[in-house]
Amino acid sequence: MYGLVNKAIKDLVTDNHGDEAWQKVCEIAEFHEGDFISMSPYPDKLTFTLVGAVAQVLKADATDVLEAFGEYWILYTADQGYGNLMDLSGKTFVEFLGNLDMLHYRIANMMPELRPPMFTTRNEKSNSVELEYRSHREGLVPMLYGLIRGLGKRFDMVVKVEQIETRSSEENPHVFLITW
Repeated sequence: MYGLVNKAIKDLVTDNHGDEAWQKVCEIAEFHEGDFISMSPYPDKLTFTLVGAVAQVLKADATDVLEAFGEYWILYTADQGYGNLMDLSGKTFVEFLGNLDMLHYRIANMMPELRPPMFTTRNEKSNSVELEYRSHREGLVPMLYGLIRGLGKRFDMVVKVEQIETRSSEENPHVFLITW
């Protein structure tokens, strides 16, 4: 994953728990490089190690950390210079969800090693939509819950997320019912 993701994990911890908590995370994760370069790729293993270390330091479940991070990520990336790209991705919550792949495509022009997940919306109704999620990375479904809630906040909506299908093979997506 790119350094921007790891930097956001650091900022989530320091914003909410202080620099001392982050130093403990770095000790546990055996990360001694100082800071992250936002536009440089890092091994996925480092990101997962950091999440595990955050969970240890905060005495939280890693799924809760990923969920909180997902929600934080939406607002964080807008503040880190990606707000204009996000604005171009849709004027409504559902339109934005439907354009997630296009958003990632635009970002990939700046981050050529980006390997984003893929999304498809389906069964749109007046107060719900289903979202298909495909990723080569395992274990990030909790982050998706947070991302969707954070996106709801971006559009001044309270959204609920329920997983209605679990990926059973490479070809099948995870599917979520999002209501508001």
